[in-house]
Formats: sequence, structure tokens, C-alpha cells
Amino acid sequence: MIRLAPRFKRAELRERAKEYVQGLLSAAERKNSWQIAEQLGKPTPYGMQHLLGRAQWNADLVRDDVQAYVNEALGDREAVFVLDETGFLKKGDHSAGVQPQYSGTGNGIENCQVGVFLGYAAADGYTLIDRTLYLPQRWLDEPERCAQAGIPPEAAFATKPMLAQRLLERAFAAGLPGRWVTGDEVYGRDARLRQWLEARHQAYVLTTWSKENVGRDALSMRIEELAMSWPAEEWHRLSCGTGTKGERYFDWTCMPINSPKGCDWQHWALVRRGIEHPEDWAYYLVFAPPGTSLQTMVQVAGRRWTIEVCFESAKGEVGLDEYEVRSWNGWYRHMTLALLAHAFLTVTRAQAAKKGLSTVTAAQYRPPVQPSQAWAVCP
Repeated sequence: MIRLAPRFKRAELRERAKEYVQGLLSAAERKNSWQIAEQLGKPTPYGMQHLLGRAQWNADLVRDDVQAYVNEALGDREAVFVLDETGFLKKGDHSAGVQPQYSGTGNGIENCQVGVFLGYAAADGYTLIDRTLYLPQRWLDEPERCAQAGIPPEAAFATKPMLAQRLLERAFAAGLPGRWVTGDEVYGRDARLRQWLEARHQAYVLTTWSKENVGRDALSMRIEELAMSWPAEEWHRLSCGTGTKGERYFDWTCMPINSPKGCDWQHWALVRRGIEHPEDWAYYLVFAPPGTSLQTMVQVAGRRWTIEVCFESAKGEVGLDEYEVRSWNGWYRHMTLALLAHAFLTVTRAQAAKKGLSTVTAAQYRPPVQPSQAWAVCP
């Protein structure tokens, strides 16, 4: 928190930000302003609500500091950037961006906000490093409603892949190292996102749908048709990483597909088939340097799972989804401080693992109470 002090100009605000993060790391049953205040012995939640609402500070600058912190502690040239979205169930229709829409959290259409997130999966740990709120077109068609929720007047509609590209642009500009990008079908089916990555020579393994058209020599066919025609000896049983029940084995194959003329990297179709349920297939598009191995592609595809773990732990340990704010600013501020708390836990666990120490969950963690004078010496 000391390194973030310049982002909060007043000593009182710096102290409030520190207390809020401590609250997110506390054993409070829910991590909203009321329970955080109660956990910290505050008589009212007004200070926490002021921090998220009216106080003067820039959440994007704090986000930049979080990325720098993650880079210093976990930076890995072989890291994977992971794209995904998650829903935040809400009541009413006043929270910025809320409407009935698909949410994996609710396993269907739910009244919710949807945030697009960028995860960073490194050798020593994985955490969330950026966030953006998806705004449905229906909201932007109602300027008065947007103004009431504090949505900037310059806000314009952007698809989830467009938002994902912005997250990646910021991470790349910040100098975060990483070899690969991965994401689910929402992002893999978007040709513009893939082309943007290819123009940067940024390797990717992106999930796509079974009807994706791919070219092989002079033929064009659906990726599922190409996979069905591939000889049995080209399938290999490989693990894509360790899950909650051990190694996650599937049968895999990859097939070179046509690349644009003049492209010095290779495109592949990667296919996964279930072992116990052989009718369960998944399809991926791969862009990488020639000679990339099947095992490498499989490992990258398996890293997409890390962001699901991040969502689960961020919601369960630092209250990512337990905010009670409706405004645009309030959403970004809570998310940013929750990302900071999650990154702190990830880095702490990584450092403890290197030292051979055991770690604790957020529910067991008790942040030490620091005297306010510690903030007074910050620049």
C-alpha cells in the first residue's frame, strides 16, 4: 500500500484505501462496505462508501501499479495472458450495465453486470491484472440512464472481443512479459482479434466453434470435418495440466491449416477429445512459430482454466462479487482494489512456496493493524 500512496493525495484517503484492502483480506462474511467497516471496528460504512464513490482518485492508475507489482513478482517470459468474462448477479436496473444477459455464474440468462477480465498465468502463480465493464447497447441508447449511473458521456459500444483487445493493449504497453494469449470461444471466433494478434506476432491458442471454416491446401471445410478425417495415429493422449482431481488427460491432435500469403508463422487447428466421453470435442485455432510442438499447444490450452480458478478465489477470498455500488466509478474502484488484494495473496503464496512455507486462506488471514503515521511518510 505504501507504493500506491501517491495515487491518494490526502492522508485520510490513503488510510481509507488501506483499510478497504485489509477488509477485502479479512474474515468478514461478505466484503461489502457495511461488513468491511464492521470488521475494522468502524461505526458506519460512510468512509468506505466515500472511497468508492465521491473521493478523488484514479482507479486506472492503481491498476497500472497492480500490473507493475505482478510483473516484478511473477513476470515470466513464458506466461500466458488469459481472457474471460464473468457475471455479477444484481437486483433492479440501476447498476451500470445491468440487464438480463448470459452469465456463466448463473448458468443462463440472469439480471447481471458482465465484466471482461485479463488473467496472467505465470510459472509461479496466476492472478487477474485488468478489468472492464461490458456496456450493452440498450444502455447507450438511454443517455439519461447512463448519466445517472455515472457512465462517461464518451462511452461507446464495444463487443467483448473489442474490450479484450484493449486489455491486452494495456498489458503489452505496460511491459508485462508473456509468450501466449488464450481465451474461450467468445474471443476465438472473432477474426479481428485474431488478426490483430497475428499482426503483432503474438502467439495464441483460442477456442472456436465446431463450424469454424479452415483451409487446408486447396480445400475449405469446417474444423469438425477436418478433425474427423484425421488419421487415428495422429491422436495423442496428453495432460493439459493439473486440476482439482489430478492430471487432466484428453486425446489431442493438431493439423496445419493455411496461413495468409507471406506469413512467416504457422496456423494450426487443435482438437481435444474426451476419454471417458469420446463424443466431447473441443476446437482451437493456433498461431505460433513453425515447429511449435503439440505438447506446447496443449499446455497453453490448459492454462485457460487458470482464470476460472482466479474468479473462484477472487470471489471467495477477496469479495470480487460482493460490492454494493451501482455507479461506473464504484464498479471500477471496487474491482481494482479486489484485483490488488488477489494479486497480494497470489504473490504471498508464491513467495511462501519458494521458501517451503505453508499458506493460509483469506478467511484465516488477519491483516496487522498499522499506525496511520506509516502513511504520513509516503511521498
